[in-house]
Amino acid sequence: MEEISRNQPPSDIRIAPELHTREITLNMGPQHPATHGVLRLVLELDGETIVKCTPYVGYLHRGTEKLGENRTYLSALPLTDRLDYVSSMNNNIGYVVAVERLLGIEPPERAKFIRTMVAEMGRISNHLLWLGTHALDIGAITPFLYVFRERERIMDLFEELCGARLTVSYPRIGGVRNDVSQKFLDDLYAFTEEFPGRIDEYETLLTVNRIWLRRTKGVGVIPAEEAINWGLTGPVLRGSGVRYDIRKFAPYDAYDKVEFEIPIGYNGDVYDRYMVRIIEMGQANRIIRQCIEKLPKGPITIDSPFTLPPKGSLSRRDKERFNKDYYSRHFVLAKSGPKEAPQGEIYVATEVPKGELGFYFISDGTGRPYRMRIRAPSFVHASALPRLCEGGLVADVISNIGSIDIVLGECDR
Repeated sequence: MEEISRNQPPSDIRIAPELHTREITLNMGPQHPATHGVLRLVLELDGETIVKCTPYVGYLHRGTEKLGENRTYLSALPLTDRLDYVSSMNNNIGYVVAVERLLGIEPPERAKFIRTMVAEMGRISNHLLWLGTHALDIGAITPFLYVFRERERIMDLFEELCGARLTVSYPRIGGVRNDVSQKFLDDLYAFTEEFPGRIDEYETLLTVNRIWLRRTKGVGVIPAEEAINWGLTGPVLRGSGVRYDIRKFAPYDAYDKVEFEIPIGYNGDVYDRYMVRIIEMGQANRIIRQCIEKLPKGPITIDSPFTLPPKGSLSRRDKERFNKDYYSRHFVLAKSGPKEAPQGEIYVATEVPKGELGFYFISDGTGRPYRMRIRAPSFVHASALPRLCEGGLVADVISNIGSIDIVLGECDR
């Protein structure tokens, strides 16, 4: 039998000369559910192949950075909850760590362990929501129902801790808002004992599922060198084989006192980015257990009139300690912020679930930042969508968007 070339039709098939293809332009978003927010992609297509992909952002812009410049360092904290609202606890911690470095403040050891513990709870919560929505976008409905079972447990624990579920505003400059109870620690430890088995359930549904493999293997490939050049961070960068994690290379809070591994991928595709996050959830669970077991006793905030309000009714001995100077300085703190903020500039980055979240401050010595800028991982990752999508199919756009895990709240800050 004569072999037929894949690039040429058989000789007995006649193609009318007037038939030809033409490029068309397709708007995906900004209201499309699979864009994970108000993201607009303008796709130029040749059939179902993407010739060009142009992302447009800014539909959700709220001026968070300018608002932060008109508030004191403490009163700007709730703004960070609304950046990546899926992992607000991690945003809060990134912000207070940056302000503490600016002011030269060192929180107590107990506060460091508590913040590390709740940050990893936020990491698990973020990855659970990501996994459910990412699988749902591709067509797998069941994982969405499974992951929300565990995410609801974490939301309940946040509510038990501080009364809030989503936008928590729990960390404070110099520590945390309130101490953890023994019941909270017991409930959280019980969760960590069950959670590894739940991860196995997610993997049973997806990891070797042939449809999942067809939709993720070899899709959205970006090599390590290009990932670095694009400025990718977090699981997206580690999925390309780069073993970079700020928790290891520039530790903050109690990350230098716990043991955990950094998972990496090898092909830099959608599947590797999925596997990195799956393993990260197990490592986050491991960190939480260590924080509970090693949690030291002691204060949860530094004893300073610039971070602590007076404690309720005072005894005579306390009145000597909390004297008139304390109250007057605390009033100034609440109204105008710390006057002793050193002049200069500083950039501090932390490892949030989506990558590197950085805060850049220029201080003029007043209680408000003269300039505040935020390095949001979703903004950087959205810029790499053309590199991931061009040359692929329209269906792969959905896989690529899900694999970089963007939230437009921090992208359009």
